[in-house]
Amino acid sequence: MSTLEIVVLALIQGLTEFLPISSSAHLILPSVLFGWQDQGLAFDLVLNIGTLSAVLIYFRREVLNMSLAWGISLKTKQQTQDSKLAWWILWSTIPAAAIGFLGKDLIETYLRSGYVIAVTTLIFGLLLWWADSQAKQIKTEYQTGLKGALIIGFAQVLALIPGTSRSGITITAGLMLGLTRNAAARFSFLMSIPIIAMASGYDLLKFILSDQIVDWAGLFLGAGISFISAILCIHAFLILLNKVGMLPFVIYRLILAAVLFYVLV
Repeated sequence: MSTLEIVVLALIQGLTEFLPISSSAHLILPSVLFGWQDQGLAFDLVLNIGTLSAVLIYFRREVLNMSLAWGISLKTKQQTQDSKLAWWILWSTIPAAAIGFLGKDLIETYLRSGYVIAVTTLIFGLLLWWADSQAKQIKTEYQTGLKGALIIGFAQVLALIPGTSRSGITITAGLMLGLTRNAAARFSFLMSIPIIAMASGYDLLKFILSDQIVDWAGLFLGAGISFISAILCIHAFLILLNKVGMLPFVIYRLILAAVLFYVLV
């Protein structure tokens, strides 16, 4: 990979992982539009580590409080709002983790195409617009409930299809359940931690068992760029969310879908 490819792909990962516009779709696009080769397992791994580090550091207080409360709940069987939230996030992770593990090869073989990206970008963009315009937006993330968490978790399964957007579909589900924009986004970001961690662990195991040649300088550069861009993106998104809503991202998705259809037809 050239330095330009490393910088561009790392920026794409960091800026799109937590926005409702699909990071997987944007990481596939350079190969579709410019003929770039697949970035490889090692690079995917460090990009995930970069974004995982960003969300862990940004929500470090919430993660620490939930972790401590969850550990105490195991011993005392008494639940607090932090321990409940921790349990809900863990339960919400199971559907995507199970289906992703079982269907990963099938998804990568048949669904990583420009046409699939164009269709999902359009459909789930419109669904996001509908959810944002119709939702009651009265609940915080601490009012999600186990049933709501499982619904969001099953919605996350759809994000295995490139172009759907993990954050987009989970925020959409959260809004439809009555969460505020901020609460839906925060729950989405927090539930990204275990799923990204598991994906990173899976890629790490595959990397260890592979004989892939490693460009360590390129990997460190990619990880650093994805980390910095991701943490800035999370901060900016949460600040702007209540001011601009989801409409700018919906419009972006519609334009992107139109461009893709134009290029691919």
